[in-house]
Amino acid sequence: MAGRKRSIRFKITAILLVPAIALVMMWGVGASYTIRMGVELLRIQTVFTNVVQPIGGVLQQLQRERLLTAACLNSPVALKSELDRERKATDEAVAELARSSASVKDETPPAVWSRVQDLINRTRKLDELRDRVDRHAIHSLNAIEEYSAVAEVGFSAYDYLMVSADIDMIEQTRAVVLVVRSHELVSQQSALLTGIQVAGRMTQDDRDAFAAMVSKRRMLYNLGTGQLDAELLRPFNELNNSSLYTSFVSMEDQILSRIKPGKPLPSSALSWPTISEGVSKKFEDLTLSAGTTLSARAAPRAQGILLSIALIGVVGLIVILGTAFVSFRFARRITSELTELQRAAIELADLRLPRIVNRLRRGEDVDVAAETPPMIETTETVEVENVGQAFASVQRTAIESAVQEAALRQGVNKVFLNLARRSQSLLQRQLRMLDSLEREVTDPEVLEKLFGIDHLTTRMRRHAEGLIILSGAAPGRGWRDSVNLFDVTRAAVEEVEDYLRVDVIVPHGPALVGNAVTDVIHLLAELIENAAIFSPPHTRVQVRGDMVARGFALEIEDRGLGIAPEEMARLNELLADAPEFDLADSDRLGLFVVARLAQRHGVRVSLRPSPYGGTSAVVLVPKELIVAAEVPDLSIETIAVSHPAPALALTPPAADTAATDRAERGKDGEPGSRSGDRNELPRRVRQANLAPQLRDERADVFSSFQAGWQRAQEES
Repeated sequence: MAGRKRSIRFKITAILLVPAIALVMMWGVGASYTIRMGVELLRIQTVFTNVVQPIGGVLQQLQRERLLTAACLNSPVALKSELDRERKATDEAVAELARSSASVKDETPPAVWSRVQDLINRTRKLDELRDRVDRHAIHSLNAIEEYSAVAEVGFSAYDYLMVSADIDMIEQTRAVVLVVRSHELVSQQSALLTGIQVAGRMTQDDRDAFAAMVSKRRMLYNLGTGQLDAELLRPFNELNNSSLYTSFVSMEDQILSRIKPGKPLPSSALSWPTISEGVSKKFEDLTLSAGTTLSARAAPRAQGILLSIALIGVVGLIVILGTAFVSFRFARRITSELTELQRAAIELADLRLPRIVNRLRRGEDVDVAAETPPMIETTETVEVENVGQAFASVQRTAIESAVQEAALRQGVNKVFLNLARRSQSLLQRQLRMLDSLEREVTDPEVLEKLFGIDHLTTRMRRHAEGLIILSGAAPGRGWRDSVNLFDVTRAAVEEVEDYLRVDVIVPHGPALVGNAVTDVIHLLAELIENAAIFSPPHTRVQVRGDMVARGFALEIEDRGLGIAPEEMARLNELLADAPEFDLADSDRLGLFVVARLAQRHGVRVSLRPSPYGGTSAVVLVPKELIVAAEVPDLSIETIAVSHPAPALALTPPAADTAATDRAERGKDGEPGSRSGDRNELPRRVRQANLAPQLRDERADVFSSFQAGWQRAQEES
């Protein structure tokens, strides 16, 4: 589970599943082991019938064919017809082995199956050996050895016939296999003695081979019978005490002690083949009987094991189901309690706390005790109850912190508002004093400086109004009547320090409702000032506007360095949804003001890259705020803003806005409201303060002032 998130239900279930799974695995391992033992015991019967017995048939035929082959190679009398019958019988036995073993391939151990196939392939290649025998091109001892090599493949299959995990069955099977191998040596002795008896003499090689056979047979026979249990050993004890086996052992001793290589055989040699064949036949019967007994033992053992498996399986299954029932019932109970606690915590985080914060932002009172009910009503688990109490404490602390933070914010907002109102009052008084001085001063240079101070004072008033807006209040200035959007845009430009770089391309027809004029002017001034500040001083700032389907669109475009895409996305998110003002993020103070003003009137503000490399701010004023207005004759003003003359520094447009506010004032100095015959911002006629000799009698006020300024420059 490291590094991955999981549900409480999953983890509790996993905790309970671990011991349950361990119990099931232990039960499964024990049951599978027992089942495998039972199945293997049942498989013994199948493998014995379809593999072991057919292998025995093939080996018997090989032994008989080997015996006749040894006789034919040493007898002057032709035994070809009898040998051919044995060869045919051998081939039929091989075919039967191939057929029967193929039907139980899946049940046969792989090692046994491999040797069975090897035996089948070796016996099918006996034709070359048979051909040499027919041509008498091979010695009888060599022929016996080659037949014995083929038979050894079949006997090696017995060595891997461990189809059961039962130790007793394995030991008895090994013992029977040893006896079977001793029988093979008896058969080899019989074939060798038959050849010697027919030839009438024994060579040194024959004697050495016979001595090796006797030694190996006795060793294997003693080892095998020594490991057999009482039931299987009984027939072999009877064989050991029989006259036939006694004669056979005596014959072995006589041949090894009295027969000399190259000498004629004694008369007793005539009975050698008869004695050896008799013992070989007896061994064959006893080993087959022992194999049948082992196979019969496997069936009842397997049935007993399967019966015990069924009993253990039922009992184990009942225990597992009982454990699972108790475990999952406990898991369900504790999971339901934790889920209820989780639901309460989520409800607190996603619903109650946001609702309380919204109430606090609206200025409502919040009762902390009433808003902190218990997280979970009833529980039967001490730990869950403790966690619930801890969550309740966290809940109470969070709500108290929210209340205190709201109180702190309200206090900060009141401080902002108080400072801003004081600053606004002082700035209004300063504007009145500047207006009075502008009317009294006649010196153009002094007048120019006064206009500059007037312009800076107007900007300071806008910053003070920004603090009022951030505190949640509204500026005192306002208009009752609608104002032409061209004049609104021009007033915004006049509040910017670098207004000479701003080109305004806005039609005169549409007008803005009076209650939105102050805020839209402020909004546009912030955006235009940003565009002027963050662009090279030699570039122009374009302000274009026109009617669109959803209102009036204004685009402020600069030719600066632009904004990174990530930062622009963050700023657009801020403008789309005005957040609570963060005191730590004072670098974006103007954008916070823009977002608040846009939210107040439903204005949409968005930023996008400019084709010229800078940034374009698009302001969409909703059509509910747009009304039709009389198109005024503002050709001079349009020229002054869009294409300012060099002498424009003497007549800063910001003073016009100041004059607008001073049109009507109350006794306390706060800005009032006005209404006029024209739906546009009022304009101060600064030329009225000039000396009579500087005045121009032309109707064009701006041209008159410019001409007077030029004359003053020439006279000076």
